[in-house]
Parts: sequence; structure tokens; C-alpha cells
Amino acid sequence: MKFHSLNDKNIQASFKEAVIAGIAPDKGLYFPELITPLPSDFFQHIEALSNHEIAFRAIHQFVSDDIPDEALRDIIANTLDFDFPVVDIEEGVATLELFHGPTMAFKDVGARFMANCLGYFSQGKKQDVTVLVATSGDTGGAVANGFLGVDGVNVVILYPSGKVSEIQEKQLTTLGQNIEAMEVDGVFDDCQQMVKTAFLDKEITGHKKLTSANSINVARWLPQMFYFLFAYKQAKSKGKEIVFSVPSGNFGNICAGMVAQKLGMPVQHFVASTNVNDVVPKYLNKGIYEPMSSKATISNAMDVGDPSNFIRIRHLYKDDLESLRRNLFSYSLTDEATKRAMKEVYDQTAYVMDPHGAVGYLGLKEYQKTHPDTYGIFLETAHPVKFLDVVEETLGLSPEIPPQIMKVMDKDKKSHTISTYQELKRFLLEV
Repeated sequence: MKFHSLNDKNIQASFKEAVIAGIAPDKGLYFPELITPLPSDFFQHIEALSNHEIAFRAIHQFVSDDIPDEALRDIIANTLDFDFPVVDIEEGVATLELFHGPTMAFKDVGARFMANCLGYFSQGKKQDVTVLVATSGDTGGAVANGFLGVDGVNVVILYPSGKVSEIQEKQLTTLGQNIEAMEVDGVFDDCQQMVKTAFLDKEITGHKKLTSANSINVARWLPQMFYFLFAYKQAKSKGKEIVFSVPSGNFGNICAGMVAQKLGMPVQHFVASTNVNDVVPKYLNKGIYEPMSSKATISNAMDVGDPSNFIRIRHLYKDDLESLRRNLFSYSLTDEATKRAMKEVYDQTAYVMDPHGAVGYLGLKEYQKTHPDTYGIFLETAHPVKFLDVVEETLGLSPEIPPQIMKVMDKDKKSHTISTYQELKRFLLEV
């Protein structure tokens, strides 16, 4: 299997090369040259398969040239050692809980898979790689945890000052060892622009090997398809058309779900639920893609004004807007609507949603207004305790803090405060 740049199909790389590089030489995102559907009996008898077996069969065609089967099974076992339950909320509506991993966010899957892949690739030789990543919230903690202590890999995480929750900040600034946190005076898009600039800077790339652990990296992005398949396995018996509503910021998660669909998963529709950062809803409505400066919201992990992975979605549909519209619906929701949904669902069901899950819930409910006979699954991408201030203010309650969170709360924050790219560049050249 080769991966090609979405800027130039002639630029190709193996899975290993794509993972280590992070991004193509022409700065395009890597994409599989081919997606071969799985046999129909895979989905007909998916209930009989373990999650590990489902993941193995789903990812095998993309990585088998570089990772032998036994090593791949070990990587999957190290990645997927927690549950992915589908929990019914109300008639025709359920949530896929993706917060049972070590940092209590969906990004644990991709970060751990990528870290294990890099660990495998570095066996028997000194690996000298700097993972450079921007985060709007949960990516930082997941990457920090996934790569902590990986030999020969240093991690530098950029995050916007004052625009991530206290718990999210603790998870990426308290680990030490090979993890460095850069607190940026700006918004997520500023962090992401600094990362992109660093990858273009030959003074840096000539000095050290950079790779990214954002969802632009194929090893971070592709394994997110696993839990869509796990959810289908659990929901198949409902006997209704299944619809996924995905809280969407950088659009890697929903794109991975669409790859699962291309593998043959019998799901017809996806809903991209966004906060007021509504570039994609406007594109689907007007047919014009207009990046914007991101706006701060209570669902901060989705505060993205130019989602990197949307180009992968457009490529999946051959940049045919009408074809995409038939499969993808998108709605933009306000903070006020998000808080109302959190309160209404809690009052009616006692279920506590985090603000990102609440956006997913609202997008699903919008879709079901015109498609009522469906079984909708919205993704709960992070534990509500990670957004404690919003939950306490909205619901008037304090969720019990899980052990994964407690262990970082009393640790001291350590970060480097920067406001310009030149400050980041100096740091990268000095370490």
C-alpha cells in the first residue's frame, strides 16, 4: 500500500515513511492510494468478532507492507485496552462513549496507535524524531500520554493560552520526561500555523527530523475508524438505519468514519456537528470553502477555522459537492443551545454530556427532524469532568473525578510561554 500526497499523486510514500514524515514534501496530506472494501461477511458476522480482530482486519491493508501481522496485533492490543460502549439515551438516540482511555478522550486511540507504530519502527536503531503538534484541547493530553517515555522521540506540544480547560492543560504540562509544552499567546489556528511553518523551515528540518501527531498524520487519523466499527457491531441489532453525528473541529474523526464506510460499513449518513466555527456547514450550503479565524467556545476542542482534514473528505468524494451532500449533513450550534441541550438531557435522563457531545447530540436531533426512523449515535468525545467549569455552571453538579484525572491535578504545570514563531524556532534549534 502506498500513500500519496493530496497535492500531487506522484509523490508517494510507504506507511512507515508517511508516519515518520507526518506530511508530504509538498506539504500535502498523505492519503491511501486505494481503499479496498472488506468482504461482506465481515459485516454480516461482525458480532462474533472481538474488537481487536475488527481493528486488525480494518487497518491491515493500509499497514501490512511495513508491519508484520504479529507486531500489528501487539500494537492493537497495546492501543485498545479499554471499552467503547454505545449507551442508549432516548428512543432512537444513543451515544458512543470514547472517554474510557487513559486521558479520557477519543484521541487516545490514534495517539497510542501512532506511538506504538513509531516504537516498532525504531526497534534496533536510535530513532531521532521530534513530534511537533498543535492542540485545541484533547490532542495534547492524548499525545503526551501516548508518547511518554518512548525512546528517541521528543514531543513538543503547542496550545493556546487560556483557551483549554484546566484539566486539559494539566494533562499536557505535568508529565515531564520527553514532553515539552509551549503555551502560545493566541488561538489554536496560531498554534497550527506555527507547526505548519516549522515543517516548511529548512533551517529546522535540516537540523532535526520533525513529524506531527495531529490527525494530519495517517497513523493518528486512520485508527479512529476502529470505534465506528465497534459501534456498528453494537447497534446492528437495532434494525434501523444507523446515523453517526460527530462533533467536528479538524474533521479527522468524521473522515475516519467515512473510511470505515468505504470499507463497507452499512451506514448511509454522517452528521458533522460544529460549534459557531461553521466553515463546513457554510461550504455544504453555499459550495464555497471560506476559512475563518477561529472563535472561542465552550466546546474548545472544535474551535478550528480551517479544518485540515476536510480536504481528505473532499478527496473521498472526488471533490463532487453533490455526492458529498448526499452523505454528509452539517449543522452549526451556539454555546447557548449547547448548554440548553446539556441541561435538558440531564433533567430528562440523568445523563451528563460534555459540551462537545452536546453539540453532537444537537446535530443528530436536527438531522432526525427530517429522518425520524433512524438510530442515531452521537460521539461523546471526552469525559465531562474535563470541562468541569462548564458542567458545574450548566448543571449545578460536580462529576466525580476519575483516577486518570486525579493523578495529574496536584502536579505542577511546566510550560514555555511564547507569542511568535521565532521563539518556537529558537527552542527547536536549541533542544
